[in-house]
Amino acid sequence: MPHSRRYRSSERSSRGSYRERYRSRKHKRRRSRSRSSSSERDRRHRREDSYHVRSRSYDDHSVDRRAYDRRYCDSYRRNDYSRERGEAYYDAEYRHSYEYRRSRDREGSYRSCKSSRRKHRRRRRRSRSFSRSSSVSTQLSRRAKSVEDDDEGHLIYRVGDWLQERYEIISTLGEGTFGRVVQCVDHRRGGARVALKIIKNVEKYKEAARLEINVLEKINEKDPENKNLCVRMFDWFDYHGHMCISFELLGLSTFDFLKDNNYLPYPIHQVRHMAFQVCQAVRFLHDNKLTHTDLKPENILFVSSDYELTYNLEKKRDERSVKSTAIRVVDFGSATFDHEHHSTIVSTRHYRAPEVILELGWSQPCDVWSIGCIIFEYYVGFTLFQTHDNREHLAMMERILGPIPSRMIRKTRKQKYFYHGRLDWDENTSAGRYVRENCKPLQRYLTSEAEDHHRLFDLIESLLEYEPSKRITLAEALKHPFFDVLKMELSTKVWDSSRDISR
Repeated sequence: MPHSRRYRSSERSSRGSYRERYRSRKHKRRRSRSRSSSSERDRRHRREDSYHVRSRSYDDHSVDRRAYDRRYCDSYRRNDYSRERGEAYYDAEYRHSYEYRRSRDREGSYRSCKSSRRKHRRRRRRSRSFSRSSSVSTQLSRRAKSVEDDDEGHLIYRVGDWLQERYEIISTLGEGTFGRVVQCVDHRRGGARVALKIIKNVEKYKEAARLEINVLEKINEKDPENKNLCVRMFDWFDYHGHMCISFELLGLSTFDFLKDNNYLPYPIHQVRHMAFQVCQAVRFLHDNKLTHTDLKPENILFVSSDYELTYNLEKKRDERSVKSTAIRVVDFGSATFDHEHHSTIVSTRHYRAPEVILELGWSQPCDVWSIGCIIFEYYVGFTLFQTHDNREHLAMMERILGPIPSRMIRKTRKQKYFYHGRLDWDENTSAGRYVRENCKPLQRYLTSEAEDHHRLFDLIESLLEYEPSKRITLAEALKHPFFDVLKMELSTKVWDSSRDISR
């Protein structure tokens, strides 16, 4: 049992005064505690009010279709990653607003000791309205920062992000100088998979995308049933400076399939079908006064790149054979109408026609030259003109196809490539030896003496005619004897993949 405190006789006389002092001190503590509790109640009321203000502020803008809503609000309801991100955002916003108000409340509680209840209520109303606007501006700034670009102008995204409250990103399909292509689920098309081309936030690529959209809209208008084998555009929109175009989802490009197959050439019956479809698609463009200007194996995609695998005993490796050779022509970012301005240089280097190199002006025949280079590449597995220099390119043409016509030499402004009416080229230099060793006359690339192979090279030779006016048209190319077997098979529907042509 605790000992009771005993006082000496000298202290007994002061016990009463000590107790009075203790009571008065206790009374002061109670008064100060009641004051602090009232101020604490005020702070709590203020905090509750501000919480409700903050909730209203967030709800008022939750329907605003801005960056944060498009990318995260919908996905917040659909995947854990975005839900955690959304909670972290809201918690950070709550702490920011709460700390700011708490500092203001401390100042307000100090001044409330010297002010009336009416002034106190007025101050509360002012702080409430200020907190609301502060919350709104903070949320808008956070939302603006949620859509970011990297140093090259690509949109920064993650798997599971949503665009336009419609497209859910599944994976990245590829990347180019223009931007990236991603696979998405289109939730307004019953969950169908589509390819979404996201253009860099760079003005020249955005302008090219606008031109491509214009061309694709014309194609959709002229070919509503998609019979002419050009890729189909479903939708387009501007997403915070990134032009986005939604396409049908296709397989690998004919180049990527070739590369993944160790550059093993396509069999001649597949070359025939692919060449026929490319000619058909580009003829449709030419009939509608369009020139593609950037035809290459990378811009010709399989509808489905599923393949069968066989083992080559001689080369001791697996080899792929695509099941269906149905294709689509893509990438109309450089496509040009006849009435539009024609830039001086077009086409990727290896598929560039001589009239473009010599700056003699170009039109639809430059596409025909590119198709000749593409068909050759399908047949042999490598590029016909593997170079990066104009003079060397012209030397390769002469080595493979014969001398450049004198009329074209006289007419060109690029006289620096010629001397006395002939190509200024020294075969004894290292570049000259490279061309001599790696290029040979066209007919020497034949891998078989069968009639089909000779017909193919006759077609390629017609497509690679120097003079644009003498070059075969695609309407004429489709009637070439090389395609006779295919036409017969298509008419009798012997070939299974023929069903894909009009898809």
